[in-house]
Formats: sequence, C-alpha cells, structure tokens
Amino acid sequence: MLELESDTLDPLDLQLLSALEVDGRASFSRIAAVLGVSDQTVARRYRRLCAEAGLRVVAVRDAERLGQDQWMLRLRCAPDGATVIADALAKRPDTAWIGLASGGTEIACMTRPRHAGDHDDLLLGKLPRTPSVVEIRAQQLLHRFYGGPTGWVRKFGALSEEQAAALRPAPPEAAGPARLEPEDAPLLAALERDGRATYPELQRATGRSESSVKRRLAALIGSGAVYIDVEYRSEVLGFSKSAVLWITTTPAAMHSVGEALAAHDEVASAAATAGPSHVVVTTVLRDTAHLYAYLSGPVGRLEGVQHVEAMPFLRRVKQLTYQGLW
Repeated sequence: MLELESDTLDPLDLQLLSALEVDGRASFSRIAAVLGVSDQTVARRYRRLCAEAGLRVVAVRDAERLGQDQWMLRLRCAPDGATVIADALAKRPDTAWIGLASGGTEIACMTRPRHAGDHDDLLLGKLPRTPSVVEIRAQQLLHRFYGGPTGWVRKFGALSEEQAAALRPAPPEAAGPARLEPEDAPLLAALERDGRATYPELQRATGRSESSVKRRLAALIGSGAVYIDVEYRSEVLGFSKSAVLWITTTPAAMHSVGEALAAHDEVASAAATAGPSHVVVTTVLRDTAHLYAYLSGPVGRLEGVQHVEAMPFLRRVKQLTYQGLW
C-alpha cells in the first residue's frame, strides 16, 4: 500500500481526495459526516487542494463503455517543435494524458474521439502535415485493466470499505445502456469545466429543468457513459516522477500480466494494446530511484514479460482537461 510522503498535505487531505474519487459530486456535508469532521473543514481543505495541488473535479466520457476506439500515440518531433505540438494537442477535446519525454523530443498522448472521424482527422490529417513531427506510432487500446473510473489515490487505502460504501452514490433504478445523445452536449460541456457544478448552474447551462438535469446526469453516470474524475498534481503527495511503460509479452500472458500490473501500487492505468507492445502502463513514482526499483523488481519478475521500454515524462502537459502547461 502506498504511503503519503508530503510536506504540505496530511492524512485528512488524502481522505478528501479519496472521497472525491469515490463520488466527485458528493456534498461537503456528506463527506464531512463520513470523515468525522465539520463541513467547514472539508470546504477549507477542498479550496486549499484546488490552490496548492491543482485539484479539479471534471466529468469524463468513458470511451470504453461507449464502444469508442481509443489510441495511444507516440510522436517523435524536432526538438524545437515538441512543446508547441504538445500544447496544440492539449487544446483538442479528444486528447488526454499528454506528456513530453525523451529530453523534450517525444510526446505521449491518449486520444478520446468524441465523434466519428475524429481519429482519422488527427492521425491522417493534422499530424502527418505537421512539419516538426518526424514519426508517428499509434497503438489501439483493446482492454482496460486499470484506470478510467478507478482512481490511483485509492491505492493509499485512506478510506475504509465502510467509508467508501457510505460515499458511493446509489445507482439509479433504470440507467439504461451507456450512450450519449446530441442534447447531452451542453450538460457535458458544463461538467467537463466543473464536475461539481450545482444543479441550478447545470439548469442554466442546458436550458432544461433541474429535475430533468438530475435524472439525465444520474442516468449517464449510472450507465457508465460518464464518470466524475479528479485531477491533481501527484507531486504534492510525494510522487514527482511519472512514466509510460510499453511492455511486450507472450500472447498467452497478455491478460495475466495486465491483471498483475493493475494491482501494483505504482500503476495509475494499464491497458492491452494492438501494436508493437502488448500492454501500456502509466506509472506514478516518487523519484528516479523508485522507477529503477519498480522496473528491476515487480515488473521484471512478472512471468511472460519479454521486453519493457520505459518513457519517463519530462513534463506533463495535460491530464484530463487542458489547463495550460504544467
């Protein structure tokens, strides 16, 4: 289990982050009751996390549940062009988890297409015509082992099972299939800016009644089409290093390796991929020594792993939504 290593945050801050991972829209009073503190304490801690840890609560469309293709891209760029390209990619609504690596000459990026043709527009249109892009590698994500609505902070074990259960929202009676409708666009746009937007705010943004907004949001979350996620700077928790691992396995070991990686404390996301490597993993680590220990220990000992390429991030440009360069 991970341990908090921070000079600025304490166990209560970690509990609040964990509570928001369970239900990002839970009221401060509900969180306070579960954590055994006052509403004012939760509100004050929340504001401080926003200011000092870059905390944001946002809605995310779950491409896997919606049956939409996702791709991991590796772009090799001219040294003077990588930052500009990464920043341009970050501003696109169909990208996430963008980082600069390899001394600032390589970009790792995950695509989240929202409409048919988004992927073709990016891979076959925009990127090949960008002069500073030297090479493009694209690997389709086939299966999620960890990540998405399952957050990394839970690996600290800050909440008990009883606390997590008390925070978890009750499922709607009939959520229906995971799908988005055209009329959901204003609602999703508002929640992608602020996942904790109040129902009156959502009513004004959508022009729908408050009861209609409540029902539709509950159905979207209940069906898995959308989930409420949190983003923050892992550095404030004592984990300043992040890296993507491209892992090659034997075909028969792909699933077992992915399942094993999902249980590792260092892993924030893991997915099976089609392409040169078979599993792609995003890791969060304390420092370079931790990365070495993880690669030579837990990863290196996994049966079926044939090759591992580690790609440490020099700088993260985007997590879930774009807020400027980090």
